[in-house]
Amino acid sequence: MVAPIVVLFAVFLIYPVGQLLLLSIHGKDGFTLAEYRRLFASSVYLDVLWVTLKISLLTTFFSVLSAYPVALFISTLTRDRKAKVLYWVLLSFWTSFLVRTFAWVVLLGRNGVINWALTHLGIIDSPLSLLYNLPAVIVGMVHALMPLAILTMLSVMENIDRRLPTAASTLGARPGTVFWKIYFPLSLPGVASAGLMVFVTAIGFFITPTLLGGRRETMITQLIIDQVMQALNWGFAGAISVLLLVVVLAVFVVYDRMVGLSTMAGGSAPAGSSRSGRGWSRKLGDIVLSALGQATDGVLRLLPKIRRKTGGSPRTLRAVVWLMLLFLSAPAFLMIPLSFDSTSGLAWPPHGFSLQWYQQVADSPLWMQAIVRSFGVGIGTGVLSMAIGTPAAFLLVRGGLKWNAAFLAFVLAPIVVPRMILAVGVFYFFAKIGLVGSSIGLVIAHTVVAVPYVVITMMAVLRNYDVRLDLAAQSMGARPFTTLRRVTFPILGAGLMSSFLFAFATSFDELTIALFTSGGLSTTLPKQFWDEVTMQISPVIASVSTCLFVFVSILIAVADRLRRRSLAS
Repeated sequence: MVAPIVVLFAVFLIYPVGQLLLLSIHGKDGFTLAEYRRLFASSVYLDVLWVTLKISLLTTFFSVLSAYPVALFISTLTRDRKAKVLYWVLLSFWTSFLVRTFAWVVLLGRNGVINWALTHLGIIDSPLSLLYNLPAVIVGMVHALMPLAILTMLSVMENIDRRLPTAASTLGARPGTVFWKIYFPLSLPGVASAGLMVFVTAIGFFITPTLLGGRRETMITQLIIDQVMQALNWGFAGAISVLLLVVVLAVFVVYDRMVGLSTMAGGSAPAGSSRSGRGWSRKLGDIVLSALGQATDGVLRLLPKIRRKTGGSPRTLRAVVWLMLLFLSAPAFLMIPLSFDSTSGLAWPPHGFSLQWYQQVADSPLWMQAIVRSFGVGIGTGVLSMAIGTPAAFLLVRGGLKWNAAFLAFVLAPIVVPRMILAVGVFYFFAKIGLVGSSIGLVIAHTVVAVPYVVITMMAVLRNYDVRLDLAAQSMGARPFTTLRRVTFPILGAGLMSSFLFAFATSFDELTIALFTSGGLSTTLPKQFWDEVTMQISPVIASVSTCLFVFVSILIAVADRLRRRSLAS
């Protein structure tokens, strides 16, 4: 059960990444540190590293800050209402980064929605320059990564005992003190995990900074792309990758010392961590939380009494949450009217109605070949990921292994390692074995990325599966394989299909790996989308964005329906 995923990650994750890192210290004459001397000799690369850290930290802060009330609100809802609200978060989470980033190009452009609205309201006389600067990059990246923060924190908040804050209120604690002294410390593991996941993802971003930022917002991943695609300097690309990986590992070390890596697997903080073992940090944290609680209570005394519905959340919290959900959903919806514009520009508001851009996509061999290839690679990735990830999920849930946490960390490694490092390493490895440009190579590389999502999905399904059904079948004489085929798999069918769809969606939206390994004129849909966006801006992109948005909406609705049916059974 362990062998398939171990072999897959060893051959197509650990070896390619390790080989890329070795290139940074191996030259024609053997061992050398020339690439590192070049890296640190110029202040340009250190400045880019600082810009990368600054953007990643700001994105992490605002993403977690904006996501916290949304996750808190969703965790208080009933099961049916939670599924409806969570659908919009999942829709934003799985909508292509390219679609969402391009939507912000339209929103923030000189002829975009925001400038049009401000001009017609009489607030400004001429369009503002809202694109190609740091605020535009931060807004785009927060919009892209906020759903990840919501989902990460929600998994922790759903398991917090609601009776604890109620008991504190009964004993006389005011609302602000209850929140900061009781609820927030219980949710802190989710906040820390969300911050870690958002930071690691943000530091490997290149789509949003490239489309929304200027020269001053160049991130380190863009340097790696330039060194590989233009300069063909693998050694220097490896040195930059090592620098990026060291930063990520340092963040993990800090996280482990402060919170404990076991919290990412749903465990509690270890005894030696700062939260549980160092008295001075606990006292300092207690003082800070007490001050925040008193300050919050002071503000609440100045505000009108907040009305609460039975079992619901404060009206102000609901208003904030719906504004955040609007922030997540509105940009992608704006692509729909623009895709039917009869003019050739992307100015707001649209003029007239036409299907010419959809017809242009249908008549284009490049677009149609990219769509067909993406579907083929996505289906192959879904099947292979399900075949490899499902046994691993069975082992993690039912194996009873002492090293479950370590194995789960190994399974989640493709999510943790910056995607750009994986993509470049795989590209170098595939170039040696002749898989660059092949669909088989794309399926294998996408499977490495998609398997963790299959494992996570199947673990959630298996935890709600009644094992007594298998025992009953075996007590009546059924052999293990027969029980698996006749009892287990039919009941888990909806969960298996849901995991397949999530793996398919992951592959269908993957750009970083396809940017290097797709090769030739027959690219994947995200790669074709990227080429089109970087060369020209036209309503064709809006029509493709609309098709992708509608497709993902249907895909997530089907996956969510299958997941709920699996949990209900």
